[in-house]
Amino acid sequence: MPQEQAETPLRVECHAGYRADETPVRFHLGARRIGVAEVLDRWLAPDHRYFKVRGNDGDTYILRHDTVADSWALTLFARGDVTRP
Repeated sequence: MPQEQAETPLRVECHAGYRADETPVRFHLGARRIGVAEVLDRWLAPDHRYFKVRGNDGDTYILRHDTVADSWALTLFARGDVTRP
């Protein structure tokens, strides 16, 4: 029987412009609060919007917003400095 992996809860706070949840400004991964230092890229898919961001912790994240379900998911994490403990 396959083992299920527990997901870390993700909550995203956004700047609301001409559309709701226009641009992420910070997000919460479990108990960690990470500010968005820079939006590196953004793109659209039919039912999703993607944001590649650099967190104020120096790490890179791709956040996916499901526009139909109005939910967020973390689809990529890359450590900014691999020498950091």
